[in-house]
Amino acid sequence: MPSLKDLKNRIVSVKNTRKITKAMQMVAAAKLRRAQESAEAARPYAERMNAVMSSLASAVGSTDGAPRLLAGTGSDKVHLLVVMTGERGLCGGFNANIAKLAKAKANELLAQGKTVKILTVGKKGRDALRRDLGQYYIDHIDLSDVKKLSYPVAQKIAQNILDRFAAGEYDVATIFFSTFESVISQVPTAKQVIPAQFDTDAASASAVYDYEPGDQEILTALLPRAVATAIFAALLENNASFNGAQMSAMDNATRNAGDMIDRLTIEFNRSRQAAITKELIEIISGAEAL
Repeated sequence: MPSLKDLKNRIVSVKNTRKITKAMQMVAAAKLRRAQESAEAARPYAERMNAVMSSLASAVGSTDGAPRLLAGTGSDKVHLLVVMTGERGLCGGFNANIAKLAKAKANELLAQGKTVKILTVGKKGRDALRRDLGQYYIDHIDLSDVKKLSYPVAQKIAQNILDRFAAGEYDVATIFFSTFESVISQVPTAKQVIPAQFDTDAASASAVYDYEPGDQEILTALLPRAVATAIFAALLENNASFNGAQMSAMDNATRNAGDMIDRLTIEFNRSRQAAITKELIEIISGAEAL
């Protein structure tokens, strides 16, 4: 049985841990509000961009002059998986769930005889995927110094992906991230960005426009921006999801620390009572012996 001093030290240690988890929960809650607002504000733009691009893509169709970013290379042999996770942990299963989805997709492609290449955004995803699929890992984009997510950050990632596509390094690119639904619900998501895929329902619901100089020229100019927009929306969703997951995880940790403190306090009081009772018995026994 632990001594009274050991129990007291454990209680103090758990109380200090509870202070840290409570502080992290409050910080995550403050960040979550801003991150959620940014993610929700970006959704209408992304949806409208999808509608316009879908309308243009349907107009161009699969003609010989269709841009490569839309038509693809004519093959799906080599797949690039762009896995976006957090730079930090202490967020429950947030990072692990995204990495798990990416691993499942990689294993599925490998079983089909495809070639897989992995590019990571976020230190936690890099650590997990290099450990299990290190032979397919090709690059990492470090965002640890980025204080605020912005469109230029997404453009940097998009340019890396586009340059690799132009160099013929892969045929299909898919991004992996987490879609924010609520504090307790973040959904790991996979979205193909090259060749570009758009919601055909959005195109049918949108108005009909005449473009100058032409549909194909405008589509060629907008496709790289559409890739960057998809990545930017994914980064914002990921950021909101991370803060929501961390807030939930730290809330659970704070509650668990409180329960542990209660159990240790009860054990401490029982041990102290037993020690006092033992001393009283020894005193009484000594007095009777005299």
